[in-house]
Amino acid sequence: IPVPCEESCPVGAITKDEFGVEHIDEQKCIYCGKCMNSCPFGAIFEISQVFDILKAIKNGEKVIAMVAPAVLSQYNVPIEQVYGAIKAVGFADVIEVAQGAMVTTQKETAEFVECLEEGAPFMTTSCCPAWVNLVNKHMPEMKPFVSDTPSPMVYTARYVKANMPDAVTVFVSPCVGKRSEVYRTPEVDYVVSFEELGSWFMACNIDVMKCESAELDTTINSDGRRFAYTNGVMQSVKNYVDNPEIIKDIVISGLDKATIRTLRGYVKSCPGNFVEVMSCQGGCVNGCDVIANPRVATRQVDNFAKSMEEEK
Repeated sequence: IPVPCEESCPVGAITKDEFGVEHIDEQKCIYCGKCMNSCPFGAIFEISQVFDILKAIKNGEKVIAMVAPAVLSQYNVPIEQVYGAIKAVGFADVIEVAQGAMVTTQKETAEFVECLEEGAPFMTTSCCPAWVNLVNKHMPEMKPFVSDTPSPMVYTARYVKANMPDAVTVFVSPCVGKRSEVYRTPEVDYVVSFEELGSWFMACNIDVMKCESAELDTTINSDGRRFAYTNGVMQSVKNYVDNPEIIKDIVISGLDKATIRTLRGYVKSCPGNFVEVMSCQGGCVNGCDVIANPRVATRQVDNFAKSMEEEK
């Protein structure tokens, strides 16, 4: 009998043993979260760090929430109130990871231009950890073409640690892939998913709609916030590069067996020179730990970004 989690895994990391019990091979798993979404019983779950974060807050440590841009789409209230709710559960401050996305855009644009000048046939983005895991574990031939630029989360964490060395950094994440990235990022101490954060609000009887608003960082541009959905990274680079016409873009929205075969083919012949790869179809707004409808979420992020542009 086909099992949903096994069928959904794009890299064959889930198999049955002789007793018919499913097992996940961590040497093969890319932490894309597709098995979590497909399991009808909720049998696959992450190891939570919420109690570690609560302990740090209780001990009076300066715990900083670094919130992924996709959070803009998770609640049907002004984002300032969502950040206010995050502070209400005990976080000392909220830093938007969109700030780090602006640095990623700058660095990745420079790297792309340099790659072209050196004669490289193409370059792919590197901000999706499931994509990076896929390359490291299953597609070593693709490594030379993946950007070396760190993700927005890494740049944000470095900023926090540089300005507040004693801070405990917590990444607020839309997916399990980011949890795997946190394990190899010393500047990030813990991770909490959107799903866990929503449960945390409920446990503390916090109504997001009634929370006091927290201030937004007005220095962040709309491109940094658009990293939340497919084509957002690509558009950010196009907006930043001096001559956007040099970009022959390809966007991979969702990793599955078919798109992985396509990506393997790019090693020999790529029809473009800049490839954006997102493991989740639609981007981070469709991560395995989100709590909002992805289609509605994309519109909400885009509308917010446009409204910020109009205000400026």
